[in-house]
Amino acid sequence: MPETITAIYENGVLRPLTPLPLQEHQTVQIQILPEDSATQLERISQSLAAAGLVTPPPHQNGVEPVCEATWQELTEKLRAIPGKPLSEIIIEDRGEW
Repeated sequence: MPETITAIYENGVLRPLTPLPLQEHQTVQIQILPEDSATQLERISQSLAAAGLVTPPPHQNGVEPVCEATWQELTEKLRAIPGKPLSEIIIEDRGEW
């Protein structure tokens, strides 16, 4: 049965992030699909929900999540706003640790 897993490449070896239902010395085929962080987070969330470890939050007031294209558009608009990002303002406000 085909299965998509997430793995990390370290020291020349692919290391799965979750246990695999494989027998010792079993041969498998691997397809490499690099993930961006947003896609990776979504897949991890879906895997946890499918395993029954988390419950996805219900849509609030019937509002659907923003699609990827709209999210990208809004991100670009926010980047175009002049001034410091809120994160930098908060870090400056905290002062020296």
